[in-house]
Amino acid sequence: MNELTTLERRAMSGISTPSGKMLIVAADQRNGMKAVMNDAPAGPESVTAEQLYDAKADLVRYLGNAAPAILLDPEVALPGVAEDGTLARETSLVIGMDASGFETVDGLKYTRFVEGMSPRRVRDLGGDVAKMLWYMRPDKQGADSRVADEIRDLVKACADEGLLLIVEILTYRLEGESETDYAAAFPGLVAGAAKLSVECGAKVLKLQFPGSAEACAAVTTAAAGVPWAVLSAGVDHATFIGQVKTAVANGAGGAMAGRSLWKDSLAVSATRRQELLNANSLPRLRELEAALGGTQA
Repeated sequence: MNELTTLERRAMSGISTPSGKMLIVAADQRNGMKAVMNDAPAGPESVTAEQLYDAKADLVRYLGNAAPAILLDPEVALPGVAEDGTLARETSLVIGMDASGFETVDGLKYTRFVEGMSPRRVRDLGGDVAKMLWYMRPDKQGADSRVADEIRDLVKACADEGLLLIVEILTYRLEGESETDYAAAFPGLVAGAAKLSVECGAKVLKLQFPGSAEACAAVTTAAAGVPWAVLSAGVDHATFIGQVKTAVANGAGGAMAGRSLWKDSLAVSATRRQELLNANSLPRLRELEAALGGTQA
């Protein structure tokens, strides 16, 4: 197990429920969030930066502040929501370092940092924890791969800054790979990604739901004591609650939820947003906390 330092333990406590399970509202999406906002007549591409900021600020104000932590981006939401007092003092701030999109090299996907992002910049923006996304195919990439080198480098840079890093891994279907073959390989890919990430020094993982109780147990074994949180990956809330219960029962250490909480609360006019975040999203957050073993729904 990759042991947490004292500073990292403090940060881990800040993103966790009283029962010790990670619970983070994910609101770092940019293009994905635009895609669910329909208050602009011409569609998502016409959502302005100001409209996107306002939506993110409402997510912080009416949802994120009710959670232990919220994940935000350094391009739209920050530093604004930290500087203007929207982000509650008691809510931990997780900052996503990854830029939107990816590049493909020799059939493999690679993410990029937001320009100018570093562990020091995360601190300067008021972040308590950093998060970085990598795409991975552990059946094609090993300890000597580019993605492994990138994880090792950032783990070390964050450790030097005294900053807890959440390593998010997404597996994906290769060009020419059938959906059937990928589905069959998927549980093993998630477990393999966890194993390789931990070997590269990861201390906290954010992973896809691998599909079953048995697969979750295999991921927990592969993580070798490193806590992992399951991400919502765009599924509906009821589905995600079931996944979280299964994952936690088989060793997962928490959940990070985005669209499953707030998707239908943003796909409205700005004037309706507060009402729907309170009526729909906030009860879902409470139900998610209960699924983690924190409170009663």
